[in-house]
Amino acid sequence: MKKEGKVLFKDSLDGKMDLSKYIIEAKGLVPIPYLITEPALGGFGGALAALYFSPKKRPLGYKGYIPPDITAGFAMYTANNSWAGGLIRIGSFPEIGVKYRIGGAYADINLNFYHESDIVGTKELEFNIKSTPLLLSFSKKILNKDLYLGLQYLYADNTLKPNFNESLPSFITSKEMNGRMSTLGTFLEYDNTNTIFTPNKGVKINLLYSVDENWTGSDYSFQEIHGYFNWFLPIKSNWVSGLHLDFQQVYGDAPFYLKPFVVLKGIPTARYQGNSVYVVETEQRFDINYRWSIVGFGGLGKTIDENQNFSTGTTVYNYGTGFRYFLARAFNLRAGLDIAKGPDSWGYYVVFGHSWNR
Repeated sequence: MKKEGKVLFKDSLDGKMDLSKYIIEAKGLVPIPYLITEPALGGFGGALAALYFSPKKRPLGYKGYIPPDITAGFAMYTANNSWAGGLIRIGSFPEIGVKYRIGGAYADINLNFYHESDIVGTKELEFNIKSTPLLLSFSKKILNKDLYLGLQYLYADNTLKPNFNESLPSFITSKEMNGRMSTLGTFLEYDNTNTIFTPNKGVKINLLYSVDENWTGSDYSFQEIHGYFNWFLPIKSNWVSGLHLDFQQVYGDAPFYLKPFVVLKGIPTARYQGNSVYVVETEQRFDINYRWSIVGFGGLGKTIDENQNFSTGTTVYNYGTGFRYFLARAFNLRAGLDIAKGPDSWGYYVVFGHSWNR
């Protein structure tokens, strides 16, 4: 039995550690201890995720990649006393061209937000945010292609408490400190990447329009457009080039903590916010051998506030490097560690799959 257990975690191709057989044959519940390195959450913490993979059978005549269904539970705690726990299910019915996501969580997060002022410069404000988010997403393949049309609903009761003694700044209203989000959105998604984990080739495009209004059950009134583009191109057999473009725009009266922010490794969460946010990033992966790879990446982010234009907005950057291990060949899943430099700080990140996964 012990011998069989060892074989279960080895690849028959090269004899190296690999989770593919465990996931497929044992229908494994994979426990993943995870190091949280997000600077905005104290720079250090831990999480335990339990992932259950359910590989899908290919319907007769079906062409293309079919991802496994994934059921996951997680719990986390970080150095600045932030904690959260939740469940999510990501699945599909390929025979009828349907994908879905459903998830719920409770979060008690301590997070810094930043406000620029001509008088005092950059002011850092820490808030405790208690939230109970619930996500429902459903999409249907259209035009018999890799194109999906979907609906998404996000609900959350959010309660904010300042972790500072002075009064609230003038740009924050009392209504923003305790409110209900009820966001209804519709999206188009095109995805012909070869895996949902660590793609080697293909394109993924997503365009979402969402609304928070009284008629959706929200305490707020704003709309958001969010689009992203991921492109993976194999330059050589051991070199995969990736390009990521991201755009977010809010209209109306969005609470300060829900405004878009630059998402780049090396830049703390919510450090650079605006009514409009643009991001471009590239990642180059070089496979040293069958199992090990090195990556290099770099990007630019741009934030534009309500009274700014593109030329007067804030521009930030990142760059860094890391490594990957080919953890599950059958799923094209790689995992590793990145170190990144932003304009104000360094950060290091555990990567499971790909940094651009959403």
